[in-house]
Amino acid sequence: MKKITSTFNSKPKLLDQAKLKLQSERYSKKTIEAYTKWIREFILFDREVHPKERSKKQIENYLSHLAIERKVSASTQNQALAALLFLYRKVLKTEFGWLDEVVKAKYSKRIPVVFTKHEVKEVLNHLEGVPKLVCSLLYGSGLRLGEALNLRVKDINFDSHQIIVREPKGDKDRITTLPSSIIPELKQHLNKVFVQHKNDLKKGKGRTLLPYSLAKKYPNADKDFFWQYVFPADKFIKDKDANLVYRYHINESTVQKSIKEAVKKAKVLKHGTSHTFRHSFATHLLENGYDIRTIQELLGHSSVKTTMIYTHVANMGAGIKSPLDG
Repeated sequence: MKKITSTFNSKPKLLDQAKLKLQSERYSKKTIEAYTKWIREFILFDREVHPKERSKKQIENYLSHLAIERKVSASTQNQALAALLFLYRKVLKTEFGWLDEVVKAKYSKRIPVVFTKHEVKEVLNHLEGVPKLVCSLLYGSGLRLGEALNLRVKDINFDSHQIIVREPKGDKDRITTLPSSIIPELKQHLNKVFVQHKNDLKKGKGRTLLPYSLAKKYPNADKDFFWQYVFPADKFIKDKDANLVYRYHINESTVQKSIKEAVKKAKVLKHGTSHTFRHSFATHLLENGYDIRTIQELLGHSSVKTTMIYTHVANMGAGIKSPLDG
């Protein structure tokens, strides 16, 4: 067996290659972070054997370790598998015939948690500031939390009441609705962001991280207001790869903690999360008579089968008289 050299200890060369390949193939920042995390863990799982020398059984042992000892979900386990497939096919350029035989974890069918319209109102009433505005978009536009936080100013069209969702899950851009009721509040928020951006520029900052190679193509575009995040963070961070100090968007945990507290204060006895607003968006549209294909497009689902789960929630028990009431 081939021994792993010290290269894999602090900053593995293989890991750097994987990150560069992910960037060159335009994977999202979140996916790059997730894939490199799994590849790093896989390398360290068996330090004595180089990944290129590992067998199907060793890969399956790692995935079993995640499920049994780490108790990760099926979706997390499959994300780890996707990262390993990327490592072998794109980085190591090794196409083992058995790669396709590695079995994916089966998803358990779960009915999504959905707020009633009254519960949505109550939870939103116990939110304030930016978290409330973000959650209003999650419910009013059907966005995932990551999609809402990754919005740039240019992605919001007030005149047509539309939001363009860039680089979402599945990497297929889509257009969804912008609720009229939050437009005044959203405009007021963006006015504050604009003033903050102007002050940042005066201090020699105000740049942002542009996607792909746009920074090289348009050298000064990263200072334009329309490229700024709609929900910028209070503090600056440094991106070592781009050699850039900029305001990233607010952390997801900021919104998640606010939702948890609001659900508790609203006395809603459900495990409500940021995704519950998206589930509620789809379910309430169905209840309001919108067709499943329209909802599929708004949510960005590649298959209508994924969207069909909401028909079960919307129609669950509808019209059925309990024998106890008889």
